[in-house]
Amino acid sequence: MKKRVLVTGGAGFVGSHLCERLLKEG
Repeated sequence: MKKRVLVTGGAGFVGSHLCERLLKEG
């Protein structure tokens, strides 16, 4: 369970970072 939370947390962090970068680049 803990490992799953780590994976989803990491994926969410990377996803949000990518979205922010895409929005900035337009």
